[in-house]
Amino acid sequence: MHHRLAAKLVTACALSLAFLWAAPASAQGAEPVCNKCHEESHDSIKATAHGNKNDAAGKMCQSCHGDATEHVAARGKKALPNNKMVKATTPEQKSEVCLSCHAGNRQLAFWESGKHAKNDVACSNCHSIHGKNKGPTPAIFTTTNRPIEAEICGTCHKQVRSATMKTSHHPIQEGKVKCSDCHNPHGALSQAMVKHESVNQQCFSCHADKRGPYVFGHPPVEENCLTCHTPHGSSHGKLLAEKVPNVCQDCHIQGRHPTSYYDQNAGWIRADGTSQTSASNRLVYRSCLNCHNSVHGSNAPSNRGRYLIR
Repeated sequence: MHHRLAAKLVTACALSLAFLWAAPASAQGAEPVCNKCHEESHDSIKATAHGNKNDAAGKMCQSCHGDATEHVAARGKKALPNNKMVKATTPEQKSEVCLSCHAGNRQLAFWESGKHAKNDVACSNCHSIHGKNKGPTPAIFTTTNRPIEAEICGTCHKQVRSATMKTSHHPIQEGKVKCSDCHNPHGALSQAMVKHESVNQQCFSCHADKRGPYVFGHPPVEENCLTCHTPHGSSHGKLLAEKVPNVCQDCHIQGRHPTSYYDQNAGWIRADGTSQTSASNRLVYRSCLNCHNSVHGSNAPSNRGRYLIR
């Protein structure tokens, strides 16, 4: 008998606690009072993180637009006394409204030191809370209705966007690689706001097979990947800044065997203007990579590894 009474008391307590815990949650998910007049604006955020945190009093709405007590009491006939989003005129003021909530985000730790903040770019230049700025039409390679990130960045960085359209490119336009995979648009202290400490470390985050360590390293590779490659797109294969062998001859002008075709006896015509008996063919069907294919480094023994020979 006592066991049955105890079980009933436990059940009653559990139901009471469930009711008390559920009450704030239901209040938080209730339709905000702002929805009565601003239905379109409410519908645009209700499925987002901002809308999920809204409540019946329109807490999230007021965090950006200011106290709406008098505005609601007057049924919209009285303007909001402190509409922060409307009164913000400078990029810094506009960003301050967003930072009032998002300042604790670790991705924004270096916002004020980043290139965007220093060049008067506000949060609203890239983000649209109510979805009014839907951005350019999605790239033809994608099937999503949302604009891919590269299109948003490309509205300002037009030269970079043009490079991604070249024959050899990272799959940026295809939506497989995002600008934010390499860069932190919200600020960083590194070069070009890359996420890692250096360009090489950033490249190695995907191309780990090029990291090494190697017994015989290639100094330009160890110093900076951009010595030979361009990151966004190139007219040459493998994102090379120049075609092989030109990219090699930027450094290797003379070696154990002649590598330059700029002397008077190695071109198509002699220095005096007369034709050679046997024209040099160094410009045709020649590639350093035919022999030196381990360009990033080698672990092969002896001279094979030293000279990066396969």
